[in-house]
Amino acid sequence: MTRVSRRLTPMTAELAAAEPHEAQVVTCFATRGSGHRDEQRIRELLTAVRPAVWPFDRTRKAASLVRLLRRARREQPSLIVMEGTGVSGGVAVLLAWLIWRVPYVVSSGDAIAPFVRARAPRLAWLAAAYERTLCRWCAGFIGWTPYLAGRALTFGAPRAMTAPNWAPAATEEPSREEARDRLSIPQDALVFGLIGSLEWNPRLNYCYGVELVKAEAIATRRDLYVLIVGDGDGRERLAELAGERFGRSVFLPGAVKRDEVPDQLAAMDVASLPQSTDAVGAFRYTTKISEYLASGLPVVTGRLPFAYDLDGGWLWRLPGAAPWDEPYIRALGYLMASLDATELAAKRAAVPRASPIFDRNRQIRAVSAFIEEILSDHSRRRV
Repeated sequence: MTRVSRRLTPMTAELAAAEPHEAQVVTCFATRGSGHRDEQRIRELLTAVRPAVWPFDRTRKAASLVRLLRRARREQPSLIVMEGTGVSGGVAVLLAWLIWRVPYVVSSGDAIAPFVRARAPRLAWLAAAYERTLCRWCAGFIGWTPYLAGRALTFGAPRAMTAPNWAPAATEEPSREEARDRLSIPQDALVFGLIGSLEWNPRLNYCYGVELVKAEAIATRRDLYVLIVGDGDGRERLAELAGERFGRSVFLPGAVKRDEVPDQLAAMDVASLPQSTDAVGAFRYTTKISEYLASGLPVVTGRLPFAYDLDGGWLWRLPGAAPWDEPYIRALGYLMASLDATELAAKRAAVPRASPIFDRNRQIRAVSAFIEEILSDHSRRRV
């Protein structure tokens, strides 16, 4: 069997004894495409095993599927790790397992079937079958949350673990005063905000930030400002919704570079994590939690599992099934109108900036052990 020259480091004695002449090769790719943050995440998680990174072009999914299969046939790696659950990538790893017995690991931040059901209900049954098959035949599952890991185990994954991501390391503490000056926000303002992709959902008439703009309108508080950082087709809709408040109390600066995120967060007092409490939102943490905590920001969100499991006094939980529901928006507006300096200071003091759950090095160590043990098991079976 042909192998590329990369080796698993450190190699366990048991694994080395099982295959004295063959290197253990780990490859990875991200279904959201080469260069995407998902690819960066999986590369960092696999740092210790020095993976070969396979390219994936999300704009040419069929061609990418064929390329993956050709490489799997030619190189037959010891393990393929797929970040994301896109169908083209999933079909490729399933076929590589069925034809050449190349094991694969899936890393995912979403429950597939509920996600598809929310966008294309007629395809929900097909998505459910795909999700169960992907979990049933995988060698292991890395969930971004423990809820996703448990879901994968229920669907037949032989083992699972959690790696919920981490905030990028800041080179220096950003200045709140400078951040607000750049945005023309008064230093004594109360700022609610979020960072995210502003993709408009026409069925729901919603994108991230709609709840903030609507709630700010009913709060009628002069020192209240909203800061929504990100880009997408929903940004123009948010500007229309804000009307005369756009550029005055509602700010939409657009997309920023990853290393500029801490500067934007420094301008905020409260971070928003708008998620539905259905099977789409309830399984998620979102990557933003780690970034908000690293910036010392208390969080307002819905009545979600993580909002109970992670809360140490730094969360507000609002009623409503989703952030576009009226009960949620009314409750957010009331919080905006009534929040005082004492309550805000207490919430900020409770924020765990160095939470071990979102520690990068801890996650890398855990994933390395997870991968080594999968390789050890599959190597033993081939002997």
